[in-house]
Amino acid sequence: MTAHTPPRRPPPPAGGSDFARLSKKIAEAGLMNRRPGYYTVRSIAVAVAYAGGWSAFLVLGASWWALALAAFLAVVFGQVALLAHDVAHRQVFRRRRPSETAGRIAGAAIGMGYGWWQDKHTRHHANPNHEDLDPDIAPDLLVWSQDQARAATGLPRIIGRWQAFLFFPLLLLEGVNLHVSSARALGNRALKNRILDGMLLYGHIAAYLAALFLVLPAGMAIAFLAAHQCLFGLYLGCLFAPNHKGMPILTGGDRPDFLRRQVLTARNVRGSWFTDLALGDLNHQIEHHLFPSMPSPHLRRARPIVRRYCQDLGVDYLETGLIASYRQTLASLHRAGAPLRRARISSTRA
Repeated sequence: MTAHTPPRRPPPPAGGSDFARLSKKIAEAGLMNRRPGYYTVRSIAVAVAYAGGWSAFLVLGASWWALALAAFLAVVFGQVALLAHDVAHRQVFRRRRPSETAGRIAGAAIGMGYGWWQDKHTRHHANPNHEDLDPDIAPDLLVWSQDQARAATGLPRIIGRWQAFLFFPLLLLEGVNLHVSSARALGNRALKNRILDGMLLYGHIAAYLAALFLVLPAGMAIAFLAAHQCLFGLYLGCLFAPNHKGMPILTGGDRPDFLRRQVLTARNVRGSWFTDLALGDLNHQIEHHLFPSMPSPHLRRARPIVRRYCQDLGVDYLETGLIASYRQTLASLHRAGAPLRRARISSTRA
């Protein structure tokens, strides 16, 4: 947590919960107001970059310079994912139908099942970093706590020993994982609009592979596929890893009030306008979790209000640089895997 905790000051005298008082301050500052002009410009810019990247791919044809386009399109896919994220949180449209329509279009553009992701992300927001309730820290390939490490079997047990060293290499597979998880979710009958999501997902995959193998020779197409998907996965992972990984993990009946649940399990990343652009403003993760429907360009403006308010309450508000956030993530992963390393040493000695 923070190296220095400011002295506790008495909370504001107004009634209501701590979060209600903060929410009133934010509303009075106009930070929940929609930004249609901003999102119009941003959507057009992303759409032009997406269409321009694929147009350049078709014009360039069979050339190894296509790998440079693979890197460019990996970044563009990441920006599409960030835009889909804002749409899903109704930062762009107030109503559900246009939000879902725009979200599905963005999801289809990158091969993501919108319904699956929205369900998963909603559960994450409700219970961030809760070992039993947050799907983002379920022990899939990695273990996020020592309790998960002790219970691990199969791949998590093997990988978990040295997962801190394998973390960034594994992120290269995150793009593929996005597609596979989207496809798996189609088997869940409780998922709404899964037939539509399936058509969009497999339509994307078919068009994507057709473009690659019709324009490029097989070897070059495979190289483009590997470069594009690996760099897309790496970008996605680097977008989201700084936000919660390495922060306190809640277990069992741990249920702090809403404000503390969101603030204490997230970290902000300091940076310039370029950091905001690259991370889609999600480097202001605390503010985003407190106010998910706040337009992303307002998050930086909300930051000093939220930080001061947390200081007044004596609630730790963690903010680091980008490199420090990755360092904390890796250190946490290494600690989580400690039981597996000790077990291996014990079995070797036996």
